Amino acid sequence: MKNNTHTIHIETALIYLIFLIISFFVIYPLVYVVSAAFSPGNSIASLNIVPFADGFTFKHFVRLFTETNYGIWFFNTLKIAIFTSLLTVITSSLGAYVFSRFHFTFKKSMLMSLLILQIFPSFVGMVAIYVILYRIGGLDTLWGLVLVYTAGNIPYNTWMVKNYMDTISKNLDEAARIDGASHFRVFTTITLPVARPIITFLGITSFTAPWMDYIFPKMVLRSVEKQTLALGLFSFVSDKKNEFTTFSAGALIVAIPFVIFFLITQKTLITSFGSAAVKE
Repeated sequence: MKNNTHTIHIETALIYLIFLIISFFVIYPLVYVVSAAFSPGNSIASLNIVPFADGFTFKHFVRLFTETNYGIWFFNTLKIAIFTSLLTVITSSLGAYVFSRFHFTFKKSMLMSLLILQIFPSFVGMVAIYVILYRIGGLDTLWGLVLVYTAGNIPYNTWMVKNYMDTISKNLDEAARIDGASHFRVFTTITLPVARPIITFLGITSFTAPWMDYIFPKMVLRSVEKQTLALGLFSFVSDKKNEFTTFSAGALIVAIPFVIFFLITQKTLITSFGSAAVKE
């Protein structure tokens, strides 16, 4: 009996040790970036491997807002993220409702086309995207970048929301139509509230994606005043610069809208999952 108890203690200790090691490798990079943001040095070579061992300063945050265009980069990215999220939610939810509730010619073909479009990486069509934006005057504009992100979000997100709406009972739609409700009324007052969990998830993912994307802003934007956070922050760690601490300070501020957005939406997401309507 004692041997069994001793074996259990050893196994428990090994499990805790494994989880501690995993936690260290996960948490340490985050703590190191936070430490670098408040470190007095500039380059990554000057940083101590022990977090916060070099001291504490706010000079990198002050420099971001006084000597760089960080504020402009931040609000440019915020605008892009908000409009991308709104347009993605609207277009994907409407498309998903049509595919979920209506039967029409080439429905399966169109769904398959959306799936095929999602298979290919987005940068495969960069030349075509550049030409289209050039023709419609979307180069070096924030709305041009919003169009790129929204178009890229539609295929997979339409599939995802459509699959969720397929689980919502159609009896709710039929009851509403008996009362004289139109399709749009059914969509806005019945389907969307029930599908709130997936819509909230879609809004979160669409909002967070543009913040650190580098490829498409680099292709679309040219003016300094139109740059996003990704372009601005990566300029601190280019071949000519090695300001890792300033980069870390800027990256730390980027986390603020994510935290706020999560705090706003987490209650909605949890309550929506718990109060979903009856499904088939």
